[in-house]
Amino acid sequence: MLKRMGRYTIAFETRPRITGYGSVAGKKEAQGPLGNNFDKLFYDAYMGQKTFEKAESLLQREAVLFALKRSCLKSEDVDFIFAGDLLNQCIGSSFGVKDFNIPYLGQYGACSTMAQGLIMAAVMVESGAANRAACVTSSHFCTAERQYRLPLEYGGQRTPTSQWTVTGSGCCVLENQGKAPFVSKATVGRIADFGVSDLNNMGAAMAPAASNTIIDFFRDTDTKPCDYDMIFTGDLGYVGSKCLYELLEREGYDISRNHKDCGLMIFDRKNQDVHSGGSGCGCAASVLCSTILPEMIDGEFNNILFVATGALMSPTSAGQGESIPAVAHLVNIRYNQHF
Repeated sequence: MLKRMGRYTIAFETRPRITGYGSVAGKKEAQGPLGNNFDKLFYDAYMGQKTFEKAESLLQREAVLFALKRSCLKSEDVDFIFAGDLLNQCIGSSFGVKDFNIPYLGQYGACSTMAQGLIMAAVMVESGAANRAACVTSSHFCTAERQYRLPLEYGGQRTPTSQWTVTGSGCCVLENQGKAPFVSKATVGRIADFGVSDLNNMGAAMAPAASNTIIDFFRDTDTKPCDYDMIFTGDLGYVGSKCLYELLEREGYDISRNHKDCGLMIFDRKNQDVHSGGSGCGCAASVLCSTILPEMIDGEFNNILFVATGALMSPTSAGQGESIPAVAHLVNIRYNQHF
């Protein structure tokens, strides 16, 4: 049964469990600190496909397969799948999951899509509208660069504040049975726009949205940062994380002691030339499914906040000189070994 807490937060009383998860990634991600954690790695950007877009669809397909296998389910056992990516009309998702024949609901929240999908899937399972629901997102460096910035062949100089789009995907399967990490609460974010228009500084554009959502959650639940083992954001990168600390400190919250950003976890900034860190729908998703959830199951964390952030621009709005609206969605994931 769903229950509202405060103004922006919902609580899940039957606790939808994440019984299956899968993660895949590319070559650069394989060379990063989390390289050994992914279920599958691709060292060719085309992944045996004719286009980069088809390669991104393959990422999603593989992530779904691993999540189904881990949950001991077949595609026909899943009632809904929530899928999204960064491409126009979310073609990475529609082409990626079409062969599973699962009722499909496309999502777009930019890099916040994994948290958005988790919330939607949890609501479906909690309400009884689904026995099982899945969510999956992806990004690919080559498809994102071509769509949002410059052709790869151009070889333009990247600014220090820029982030590297992750080639990767993550998928979760939720159901109301089994012993697994579960969705306890969630806060759906509000759009924030502080006038940042630089496509190479998305961390600064997204930090206010992350700050708003985290503060909304703390106030709605009457909790504070130290009540959680870890607060994971994705993907603010180095610049955005620093901005987030400053914004939260103004409101009396210090998360610097128990905060990690997925965009900083997935790459080694000093040795991989990614400047401010990683980004993309596949960043937070692949880190969640390759590292965060397994660490919870291993007992490293019992109570975390997963706060995925998204820059809601498009090639059209960027070309027209518009600012970058942003949103952040928060999911409180818990794991009780005895539950």
